[in-house]
Amino acid sequence: MAVSEPEAAVWNGLFWVIQLFICINAVAKSFMQENRGRMLYFYSIASPGDFVLAKILFNSLLMLGMSMLSLLLFSLFLGNPMKNAGSFIGLVLLGGWSLSLVFTFLAAIAAKAQQNAAIMAVLGFPIIVPQLLLLMRVSNAAFAPLLTIPVGAVLMLVALDLLVIMLAVILFPFLWKD
Repeated sequence: MAVSEPEAAVWNGLFWVIQLFICINAVAKSFMQENRGRMLYFYSIASPGDFVLAKILFNSLLMLGMSMLSLLLFSLFLGNPMKNAGSFIGLVLLGGWSLSLVFTFLAAIAAKAQQNAAIMAVLGFPIIVPQLLLLMRVSNAAFAPLLTIPVGAVLMLVALDLLVIMLAVILFPFLWKD
């Protein structure tokens, strides 16, 4: 902000790194805030699949709202270098959803491991870095004069999201029993 508006590639990279930290602070703590008594209560009233899907839905909605708010603040404070704002907004929503899915699943694992911060860092880094790089590469298209979004990369993001949801539904019941 001191130098003026950053160039488009810097703006894009900075936006996604900030999205990562927003997601870690907002979404990843969802399971860590639950104490043992509350988890026992949830265990008595819901199935593990329903519980994890509810957490995924809540965290997805939370991250979608946070993503749109951060996009608005980025545009206000750092300018708007986007040539195709509509496609970038769609990618921000897809990226926010992707980040929330991964960190909701990681938070469920970390909450049961008693080493929350260490497990989140160890498990999260190799999973989220390729996804962030893919999001940055795909969203660079919104800054180009001609809209050329790589459809294969977007489909790969959607496939990764569906894979995380399936893994969460399949594996969470094993964590739930503890």
